[in-house]
Amino acid sequence: MIHTVLFDLDGTIIDTNELIIQSFLHTFENALGEPITREHIIPNMGRPLIEQMQLFSGRDNVGDLVHKYRAFNIDKHDSLVTEFPGVRETISKLHAAGIKLGIVTSKVRITSEMGLRLCGLYDYFDSIVCVQDVKWPKPDPEGIRKALKELGSEAQGAVMVGDSHYDVEAAHNAGIPSVAVAWSLKGIPYLEQYNPTYIIHDIRELLTITGVEESSIETNG
Repeated sequence: MIHTVLFDLDGTIIDTNELIIQSFLHTFENALGEPITREHIIPNMGRPLIEQMQLFSGRDNVGDLVHKYRAFNIDKHDSLVTEFPGVRETISKLHAAGIKLGIVTSKVRITSEMGLRLCGLYDYFDSIVCVQDVKWPKPDPEGIRKALKELGSEAQGAVMVGDSHYDVEAAHNAGIPSVAVAWSLKGIPYLEQYNPTYIIHDIRELLTITGVEESSIETNG
């Protein structure tokens, strides 16, 4: 029986996709010999920001780029962010059924909490593990284990929901099932490469996986 559901944030329950893309495009505008494009950005979404900045710039010291990104990201946040369809309804039902809920994200706390509050989701989560709370971000299982400890939950009976291979592999490394979301910008074929336990096409399918409601679901394989 599932007693705990952990969620990635960006691209999973909160649609920050356009905000992230626009923040990168702004940061690297006229900064490199060749422009950064959506095709560069999307495959790397889900990695810690500093790692992405180092990858795109070829530099080790990227403090100025991170500062420029975050200033734009915060300024444009509320106009470009919303929750995905069915998220608030589903999370409310999971919470009402006594399922423990947590966030494990590779973004910083200030924007994590901004997004959760903007979308009316903040109060449902009793653990929010952000990138500064761990030594090793996803796909390392440290964040999942920290969230489980904060929730008083065991790995057995927990699942991790996310939109990237970082989430799926973190779940595998923590020894818990993974739920990949088909609305990931990276696409279903990309997700299938990492063998998630489930692929869901609607967030409400979590109600079946957890046993809160009965309906048909699609498993991977």
